[in-house]
Amino acid sequence: MGYSDQRFNVNLSILFTELPLLERPAAAAKAGFTAVELWWPWVDAPTPEQSELDALKKAIEDAGVQLVGLNFYAGQLPGPDRGALSIPGEESEKFRANLSVAADFAQSLGCKALNALYGNRVDGVDEAAQDALALENLALAAREADRVGAILLIEALNKPESPLCPIVSAPKAIEIVDKVNAATGLGNAKFLMDLYHLSMNGEDLPSVIEQYVARTGHVQIADNPGRGAPGTGSLPLEGLLDQLKKAGYEGWVGLEYKAGDRPSAEAFDWLPAEARAAR
Repeated sequence: MGYSDQRFNVNLSILFTELPLLERPAAAAKAGFTAVELWWPWVDAPTPEQSELDALKKAIEDAGVQLVGLNFYAGQLPGPDRGALSIPGEESEKFRANLSVAADFAQSLGCKALNALYGNRVDGVDEAAQDALALENLALAAREADRVGAILLIEALNKPESPLCPIVSAPKAIEIVDKVNAATGLGNAKFLMDLYHLSMNGEDLPSVIEQYVARTGHVQIADNPGRGAPGTGSLPLEGLLDQLKKAGYEGWVGLEYKAGDRPSAEAFDWLPAEARAAR
């Protein structure tokens, strides 16, 4: 099986960032890829001008790539934030204001997966209150995703790099998935299995795959240590993706790694050119 048997997409919020946002879809296409994903691109604007949304939509369409994943507004990402939906006050309001905007943008491009990052713990705020707010906002997000025929993704981050985020293990992410599905009755909340984050937590990746593949709506990869391309670290990513495939996973595998000190276009030498276009 191996890498040639996967459906890969490029995360344009971590790769090709040496280029302006509107040039990245074409760069991914030039590198041989036919699908992309994005964090919310406007970190200071949960509700950007329609002209900005239209320009990005046109860039994606003109490049001939498919948008397969999009984050809801998540604060400063990359940066100190790890999401907005559990943060009381202004950040939570920004998240809510973004819901229909992000969902409509996803729908306009046929994107079927929307990721909602939980956010950090806040000093002086009761954790139970944050979790109640989070569930309320995640239920709203699940309903918005359902409105446009999409799934809602819940991602586990890693504790070393995100010490203030409470969602730092696969079981915890699954717990949140279950709570959201119970709250809405929609069943469209799914696990985003990021193998890099889970490995940073020291989790047993084959066991995680075995237990949760049926609950998984999207997969992301980077090698560890270093969060670089496959082959730059010690994770057996090819074997792990084979296990996912054999266990029935047919979804996308997002390339969410750092190019390092080289241009992003040179960071795909691990993947044969003929294996880059999604089948």
